[in-house]
Amino acid sequence: MYRPTVRICDEHAREAVMSKPMIFTISAVWDREASVWSGHCDEIPAAADAPTLDELLAKISAMALDLLPDNHPGVDPASLFLQITALREAEPAAA
Repeated sequence: MYRPTVRICDEHAREAVMSKPMIFTISAVWDREASVWSGHCDEIPAAADAPTLDELLAKISAMALDLLPDNHPGVDPASLFLQITALREAEPAAA
């Protein structure tokens, strides 16, 4: 019995299927005086400030995608993931 074999002919499609996730960690610290999150990632490299962690992630994400071809050639943008490690001073609960 004949069984057809499916092959990926497109080199880019094969690379996209086989690409491993690339995870970068953003270190963020709350700046109480400026009321912003200050974050950086040396691996990208990128740094930014934003009033919320979501906005900080959006800014650094845009920078990472822009800088990826120059700093990490061969990495598929679809395999890029960012994680945030955030540090903020503990605040006492309101009474």
